[in-house]
Amino acid sequence: MRVYAALLRQGTRYWRGLSPLLHGLRTTGAANHAVIAMIARAFPKQNPFEAWGDGTQIRNWTFIEDTVERTILAPDEINDGTAINLGTMERIKVIDAAKMACDFIGHKAGIKLRPDMLAGPLNRVADNSLAKKLLGWEPKVPSNDGIKRTIDRDYATKNREEVNRTFGRKLTER
Repeated sequence: MRVYAALLRQGTRYWRGLSPLLHGLRTTGAANHAVIAMIARAFPKQNPFEAWGDGTQIRNWTFIEDTVERTILAPDEINDGTAINLGTMERIKVIDAAKMACDFIGHKAGIKLRPDMLAGPLNRVADNSLAKKLLGWEPKVPSNDGIKRTIDRDYATKNREEVNRTFGRKLTER
């Protein structure tokens, strides 16, 4: 991006929000991202509760309001093509996120790990140190609070039977 900006002599911005890891109050009905899939499994009380992979994969989940706010407020602060990660540096194992989703809902299911299913890389966590240094930015909403707020929104706005009926299709569609 920096070369592109220099060649064109035009300001460029590259904000990397790690979109598969975002969650939040305006997340669509698709359940094909890990934390949203976990919430969708807990919502209709899936038992056993399935988590893809062996549970040791490490992720970060950034509440989308934090990322959107920074993207909207900072269009002119960096224009040389420097790549900035907008994400939390909280490291959460997939098994712990699955337990968190169940705990928040009060769902006492057994967790069935699915190492035979697509699990992605072992470790995917944003390094937001450049965003802190250059923009003074870091997420305000801890991952557990963001997951809880997303669950609360789902309970207020979604129909359990509909989620249960369409979950399998939404888990794999793009």
